[in-house]
Amino acid sequence: MVKVGDHITLDFLGVTKEYSPSFYENIIHKIAKAAQVGIVNIAKYEFNPQGLTMVALLKESHMSFHTFPEEGIISFDFFTCGNVSPNVSLDILKQEIQHTSVVKKEFPRDTIHHYPDIYSSEGHQKSYVVEEIIKCFKSKQGQFIEILKLKEFGNALFIDHELQVAESDEKLYSSTFVKSSLQLSTNNHSAAIIGGGDGGVARECIKNGFDYVDWFELDKEVVECCHKYLPEVFKNINKSNNVNCIWGDAFTNIKGSENDKYDHLFIDLNDDPYCISLAEKNMEEIKRIVKKNGVITAQVGSQHKKPKQVEAWTDTLNQHFGNTKLSDVFIPSFDCAWNFVSSINK
Repeated sequence: MVKVGDHITLDFLGVTKEYSPSFYENIIHKIAKAAQVGIVNIAKYEFNPQGLTMVALLKESHMSFHTFPEEGIISFDFFTCGNVSPNVSLDILKQEIQHTSVVKKEFPRDTIHHYPDIYSSEGHQKSYVVEEIIKCFKSKQGQFIEILKLKEFGNALFIDHELQVAESDEKLYSSTFVKSSLQLSTNNHSAAIIGGGDGGVARECIKNGFDYVDWFELDKEVVECCHKYLPEVFKNINKSNNVNCIWGDAFTNIKGSENDKYDHLFIDLNDDPYCISLAEKNMEEIKRIVKKNGVITAQVGSQHKKPKQVEAWTDTLNQHFGNTKLSDVFIPSFDCAWNFVSSINK
């Protein structure tokens, strides 16, 4: 991280008095003296019938006033470079300006990037702190792929601006996924994975002693990216471990699988309505290739963030198999519990 300075904004509310331009110039000089910054020039513009914009060019950057008398607001901002702190301005301005309240916002000016969490609401804004953008491109399959180094969670895969896995806690996701299925059947001869491009579910299948795994994945570029930039997630996945990657549309390719082939089938697709509909249309094929008393497990999103979609996945599996078991695990990088639904092919 490279820090280039600090930036604050102060909005004084409930201002009933209209101050003269010289008043603001005097304040600028007071703040500059207290902050030990050098004034190069001060420029102003007075609006008719009211209002003022004043900007001070500093050796260390700038400060400015913008007044809105009709709204009772005076807005001030102060950006300083190096080790100079702009916070000294607050006490001076609070003494000089008659007001009812003040809104202060701080913006560290550095090379850290804040990546918004797509599940933020209007009243609860969240973001990931990104230390480095490692890879960013649109795949041939049309997915927007990003590998970002997150301050708290390590390297992470984002697809279409949504976090998929992060190094620090991916094992929580993948191990719970596989264990949720194994709790219903300990048979571990064969498994199929639909999706799961990061490789975590395949790795957990190897770890749990499956003899072979057929991995149906659409986007080869996602897998290649994770292999290169998330090596711990992708650990021990290779042909010598009997992991067979089958590229292309999974639901087209599973039609070539023999009847009753798999002890477990893992659906690791997005938890959006399109994927739910896609799985619904192909459920008879899924039933066909899974052994009697084999288990189908799907990641279905979060009951906290997408309750309707978890319900839709559960209803779909219940309709076709007559039974479901819901499991969950809290994943810090997702900032919520994540859910998995399993059904036995009776």
